[in-house]
Amino acid sequence: MAIFSTLSTLEANKCRDVRVVDWLLLTNIPQSLFFIYCMYRKLFVSFWKIGAFTIGGGYVMIPIMEQELVDRRGWLSREEFMDNISLSQAMPGVFAVNMATVIGRKLGGVRGVLCAVLGNVLMPIALILLLAIFFRFFRDNVIVERIFMGLRPAVVALIAAPVFRMAKSAKMSWKNCWIPIVAALLIWLLGVSPVWVILAAIAGGLLWGVTNR
Repeated sequence: MAIFSTLSTLEANKCRDVRVVDWLLLTNIPQSLFFIYCMYRKLFVSFWKIGAFTIGGGYVMIPIMEQELVDRRGWLSREEFMDNISLSQAMPGVFAVNMATVIGRKLGGVRGVLCAVLGNVLMPIALILLLAIFFRFFRDNVIVERIFMGLRPAVVALIAAPVFRMAKSAKMSWKNCWIPIVAALLIWLLGVSPVWVILAAIAGGLLWGVTNR
């Protein structure tokens, strides 16, 4: 709840739900509750946009999430965002939901988790249900096939772009750039499970921290 304890009147002014404002005036609910409502609503809307425009897997959401949470909202620093990505990757489960859970917890506690996760999965679930119902009508459509052919290289770019920004935020240099290169080669060429790569990275980080105290 750290971010909600520093709410300002400016945040309330950005919340333009007239019905809620009128209801608050009639019932004399403290202004702090209105601030909290605005922030939870913003948290839900932000993750709804992230989930709605993520095409191609959870990692595609990274640049959209960075732009929304770091650049636009200013809720996280780039270092905090990087730490949350690392934590979400190390956790079992769906990466997108893990990110929503970790960031929602940091920004708004348990209620923040509910808002972030619900906003993140609502649109994808709705689209999947619609596709399951109507897919048989357009699965052989030439236009739909061309749309997906155009999306594939764009998805590759969306995944590649945050790699360079993340490398810069992680303070990569010639001394440690070999680590992601070796990890990528192990997964790509030798078929090593990413689980072992993550465990090796954790062990290496612990060892480096112990030996460089």
